[in-house]
Amino acid sequence: MANIVVIGSQWGDEGKGKIVDWLSSRADVVVRFQGGHNAGHTLVIDDNIYKLSLLPSGLVRQKLSIIGNGVVIDPHHFVAELENLTSKGVNISPKNLVIAENATLILSLHQELDAIREGANSGLKIGTTKRGIGPAYEDKVGRRAIRLMDLAEADSLKTKIERLLSHHNALRRGMGIEEVRAEKILEELNKVSDKILPFMGQVWRLLDEKQNEGKHILFEGAQGALLDNDHGTYPFVTSSNTVSGQAATGSAIGPGAINYVLGITKAYSTRVGEGPFPTEQNNEIGQFLGEKGNEFGVVTGRKRRCGWFDAVLVRQMVKIAAINGIALTKLDVLDGLEEIKICVAYELDGEKIDYLPASMSAQQRIKPIYETFSGWSEISAKARSWEQLPANAIKYIRYIEKLIEAPIAILSTSPERQDTILITDPFQD
Repeated sequence: MANIVVIGSQWGDEGKGKIVDWLSSRADVVVRFQGGHNAGHTLVIDDNIYKLSLLPSGLVRQKLSIIGNGVVIDPHHFVAELENLTSKGVNISPKNLVIAENATLILSLHQELDAIREGANSGLKIGTTKRGIGPAYEDKVGRRAIRLMDLAEADSLKTKIERLLSHHNALRRGMGIEEVRAEKILEELNKVSDKILPFMGQVWRLLDEKQNEGKHILFEGAQGALLDNDHGTYPFVTSSNTVSGQAATGSAIGPGAINYVLGITKAYSTRVGEGPFPTEQNNEIGQFLGEKGNEFGVVTGRKRRCGWFDAVLVRQMVKIAAINGIALTKLDVLDGLEEIKICVAYELDGEKIDYLPASMSAQQRIKPIYETFSGWSEISAKARSWEQLPANAIKYIRYIEKLIEAPIAILSTSPERQDTILITDPFQD
């Protein structure tokens, strides 16, 4: 039985929600393994729209859903999203939702610190969602985090909070802002502990059991691979690892359990927040892609930056994340364009290169080298078979495969779940 990791191959917002939902109908377990509530999935099912930013999308399909230890959790947001989903008729209980006992919690002081750092006078602006994800990961690796299991140990919780505050209050003093009392943090956690603790469990044991039973496990990534803390456009990245290898670490299952990596890839490029974007189009093309593609963030509503498809970046992520196949999304957005460009290489200081440099200054200096293709006037939107696609759309897809050195396994032609063309079945590859 195949276990699949689904990741974004660009900067996120590639349409993972639909693909994960489409695959989850055939999976037994859906696992979220990194990130926080800073990355959203939109699911369109019949006439219902579900917007999730923390809960695994498998819940909508009533699959066993797991939030792994690699995720940082805002307990207040968890409760709010849980209540919102149940109000729409989705049945959620500890029987179909389990949270790793060792998952790190996001506190109000993390959100405050995130917002201050993103302020106008804070130096380097990253473009975070100001939801506290980065500071929470800092506390995790700094070995001072409050974890979900700590809420169940009332006798020692205040002591752990005081230890955490010895770090944060020193920071706050340096920034000239009011210090936080342990009682305040304790009070905010006590308000939600009885609502989140019933979902706590030993995820490592549960996944081992499901693996031994031969169940299909679907590992669901959040942000795209180009936001990976090690391999992305650093420092304009997220605070966790987003590539496929994190699925093992962030959910407590061995790497040998991963059978297939599916990279979700948009037929053009978008990016939210700051940082390099070689193919960005600050013109009518960018406006066309943004408006037709409805390029606004699920979590924040921020307008996404738009540009041409960058084969250099996607190919690099195919190598780093060991992507076996691509799910190409939003092909229909390109319908009606007379010509379409693909970035096939870069120029750096007069030299042609075929990779993204690791250096921030080099990333800012690279210039895209394009090849231009004829567009198509026919409609690819809502196509459900290869034969329904315009001839030039097929040529575009085939050339992308050649450039990124990975096959297209799934093609999405609208946000609707049914408008999907299966070329290669990841569960049986």
